[in-house]
Amino acid sequence: MEVFWFIPTHGDGRYLGTKEGARAVSYSYCKQIAQAVDELGFSGVLLPTGKSCEDAWIVASTLVPVTENLKFLVAIRPGLMSPTLAARMTATLDRFSKGRLLINVVTGGDPVELAGDGVFLDHDDRYELTDDFLNIWRKELEGEDVDYEGDHLRVKGGKVLYPTVQKPYPPLYFGGSSEAALDIAAEHVDVYLTWGEPPAQVEQKINRMRKLAEAQGRTLRFGIRLHIIVRPTEEEAWQAAAELIQHLDEDTIAAAQQIFARMDSEGQRRMSELHKGDRSKLEISPNLWAGIGLVRGGAGTALVGSPDSIAARMKEYTELGIETFILSGYPHLEEAYRTAELLFPKLNPGSSRNADNPSFISPFGEMIANNELPGTTTSDSQTPVSSVK
Repeated sequence: MEVFWFIPTHGDGRYLGTKEGARAVSYSYCKQIAQAVDELGFSGVLLPTGKSCEDAWIVASTLVPVTENLKFLVAIRPGLMSPTLAARMTATLDRFSKGRLLINVVTGGDPVELAGDGVFLDHDDRYELTDDFLNIWRKELEGEDVDYEGDHLRVKGGKVLYPTVQKPYPPLYFGGSSEAALDIAAEHVDVYLTWGEPPAQVEQKINRMRKLAEAQGRTLRFGIRLHIIVRPTEEEAWQAAAELIQHLDEDTIAAAQQIFARMDSEGQRRMSELHKGDRSKLEISPNLWAGIGLVRGGAGTALVGSPDSIAARMKEYTELGIETFILSGYPHLEEAYRTAELLFPKLNPGSSRNADNPSFISPFGEMIANNELPGTTTSDSQTPVSSVK
């Protein structure tokens, strides 16, 4: 199991849908989050993309030098960038980060936003363009001189002179639920991502993708994108979920749902169908809560509960084939610490941080009386608290 976190370059705060408790997403704040999750032992971070976000490539390039082990999942955007330019950017950042780059293929699902970026293709045509893009991108990073003429893209003499560290190129991640998207994933990508749907729906999608990839002579790995609200008890976790949306009013929810309705993303449609804008029907599966999707586009569900219950739900997903969990929580800095402290001991995720690493000492809290290491309980301490003078 790999656990990733999220760099909230489109905003952060303590509550959804309000300025109250809002937090400026500055470079300093993003750096704090990246350095925290690097030290806590998260495997990587996802950087979002779109007009509401700071540019993912620039953000990643500024955070690579201030982290040591963290991998960065950064988007390439077919239709918004040349495949040859994207291949050069990939090679550079992969080399300069010493192999810590992962690539997220994002075709886009909001026609209004895409029009603002100069893309006027319909849904299926965008995926045809994505197929052209990835054919060119992959061949160039495999070292080929590329002459290619597709339905949407044409390249003559395309070439990347500098190789990537990861061979044949950094792993490709991709999420999409439409038929056109599934075909792209089966042919091109390494890790297929789903948003946090109930396990039965995730299982159906994974089974479908395995069959499609097998028909292409390929195998896929799988990941899931979720938010998380973990607290010492179930009651505390559900209270925190209620507090997160306590400032949302019905007008704000309706406005957000109207924007989601204009999108032609099948994944967004599936997210919206989980709750239909009704805040009385938000627990859609045990410990799976759709409240975030009332106003947030994309990933709209959260695992909510105690460490034991969330670990159990995550293990259910791993039994279906999920290997990578991309998590986030509000606010992202504090919730990264909370997730690592409460949940990691239950999961033992793959991590670069452990007690055998001489550069890292497992957390133990503040020294007792400047002299003793605290234990898990008073009886575990080297010296009982009552005897410390």
